[in-house]
Amino acid sequence: MKISFCIPCYRSAKTIGSVVEEINTTMAQLPHTYEIILVNDSSPDDTFEVIRELAKKQDNIIAIDLAKNFGQHSALMAGFHYCTGDVTICLDDDGQTPANEAPKLLAKLEEGYDVVYAKYEHKKHSLFRNFGTAMNEGMTHIMLGKPKELYVSSYFAARAFVVKEMLRYENSFPYVIGLVLRTTKRIANVNVNHRAREVGTSGYTLKKLLGLWFNGFTAFSVKPLRIATFMGCMLAVLGFIYGIYTIIKKFVNPEVPMGFSSTMAAIVFIGGMVMVMLGMIGEYIGRIYISMNNAPQYVIREVVGAEGKNEAP
Repeated sequence: MKISFCIPCYRSAKTIGSVVEEINTTMAQLPHTYEIILVNDSSPDDTFEVIRELAKKQDNIIAIDLAKNFGQHSALMAGFHYCTGDVTICLDDDGQTPANEAPKLLAKLEEGYDVVYAKYEHKKHSLFRNFGTAMNEGMTHIMLGKPKELYVSSYFAARAFVVKEMLRYENSFPYVIGLVLRTTKRIANVNVNHRAREVGTSGYTLKKLLGLWFNGFTAFSVKPLRIATFMGCMLAVLGFIYGIYTIIKKFVNPEVPMGFSSTMAAIVFIGGMVMVMLGMIGEYIGRIYISMNNAPQYVIREVVGAEGKNEAP
């Protein structure tokens, strides 16, 4: 069996070498062949120079350089196009997801699962990153139908047919978790250790996390639109009931003054909800427009293959 390791790289010039070394050490103990695909997501440091040298020294490494920063999920999609293994394992470039625990994911796949996600009992992320993960878990459960007991992470193993099916998605806003959930239901977790970050900080900012969540539920779910429709109907019903209540109250007591404050509050509330709903609809329409213009998931500037020779992107 052949294993493909796909690793998006960003600000990892000081860490990616040790990650590759750990993969080499781990795979030397297993009866499988393997390859390593390293995708530089336009990192501002010398990450690509580092992975280029790794690709020149080791025959089974491919180094890919993206023309600009497209995000982790787009980088994964770029790497998937170069994966030729029976199983693809995705992990982080900072060493927090231990490559030496990959056999646990492979063993779980052998039980008949198509995708296996690593689950961390004691996470070493920052409080901000843990909050972001919790929000992402809730979003994927509500919007994408992820089973509540399933934990998703950036460290996972997937069979070749799952990766092939994900590659059929060619639109501008890939969301790997959504692609996995729509491909198969045979998904499991396996407990692995999670290491503390030794160098640098997480590349995920609040802006990037918000963009990731928004991309997830607008690219793979129409539930936000259905929620907006439901809320619109509820507000219409409440407005109708309140109108009847106001008329009855006026008939019962003609001296009751009409409330300016309550009227303005209702107008502001309903107007705000209308703007939110229009914004949501506009977001969907905008994504349709961008997809119709064939905006790319990623653009490859350079690929360094097995012999250290530049290949055509």
